[in-house]
Amino acid sequence: MSGGFWAGRRVLVTGHTGFKGSWLCLSLARLGARVTGIALDPEPGPTAFDTLGIPALLAADRRADIRDAARLAALVREARPEVVLHLAAQAFVGRGYDDPAGTFASNVDGTIHLLQALRGLPGVAAAVIVTSDKVYRNEGTGRAFLEGDPLGGADPYSASKAACEIAVASWRASFAKDLPPVATARAGNVIGGGDFGAQRLVPDLVRAQMAGEALLVRRPDATRPFQHVAEVLRGYLMLAERLATDRTGAPEALNFGPRDGTVKVRDLLALWGEVDWIVAEGPQMKEAPLLGLDSTLAGRVLGWHPRLDTPAAIAETAAWYRTWRAGGDAAGHARALLERLA
Repeated sequence: MSGGFWAGRRVLVTGHTGFKGSWLCLSLARLGARVTGIALDPEPGPTAFDTLGIPALLAADRRADIRDAARLAALVREARPEVVLHLAAQAFVGRGYDDPAGTFASNVDGTIHLLQALRGLPGVAAAVIVTSDKVYRNEGTGRAFLEGDPLGGADPYSASKAACEIAVASWRASFAKDLPPVATARAGNVIGGGDFGAQRLVPDLVRAQMAGEALLVRRPDATRPFQHVAEVLRGYLMLAERLATDRTGAPEALNFGPRDGTVKVRDLLALWGEVDWIVAEGPQMKEAPLLGLDSTLAGRVLGWHPRLDTPAAIAETAAWYRTWRAGGDAAGHARALLERLA
């Protein structure tokens, strides 16, 4: 990843008020980019957007619902981006069950609205559309997914992200002359400081510890590709840079997974430290028990390799929350990590 490429470059980040979007803005600010964000307001309560000090880092901070095509198109034109990183989405599996139509509207229609806004827009060198590790048809074999594996998704969130992949491929094939180079990035189960999302393992763990309660765990033996958010975002930026500088050799989709594969939920809790947890009783929402990604292609094409193994990613995440809970410099903690991983 070249600091010279990003310095002074106009970058549009959708979903910049979310957990991953906030870390991405922090990373881009470190590289000297001029970032415009388009997103909904941050969720109520503590957020990465505030704890990482993102408002002060932005060239422009715009609020919009990506389901509003006209509003989104106007803001994209106003931003005059050179690089686009699309993270805005309905990102919760549980909310997908509660509002499947809204999930598809955000994740599929919203992405199409962005692609339409980019058609014929001058000056755009690359666009990265972020989807999920859950885009693959998961038959429970435990084999790590490759980019060419069939897409699927049993729950509404996963299916909407698979549909997003299909939409991007269709627009790329149908409107190539009107669009910049476009690729999708597939990752998931990222951890790191500043995630306060509902029904996510680490935020639920932090909230339980702060309340002095036992953590309710849905599936302690489920395996997931846990990795630090900073590692994944470095991959997104490397992909965007490759798209912008080598249009012919850039991949159309890439996995970004952890260095040491998957771990069980119970293993993450053990690595975190002293955690009081119990298995949640009653019916649970349906989730894949096994999930893993093969990131060989990202290593071969981009030279992207995670620097933190899973234990180190967990330890770093726990350290950030300790800093935050103690009233320390949480933003400085995050910036120091980005320097170490550069």
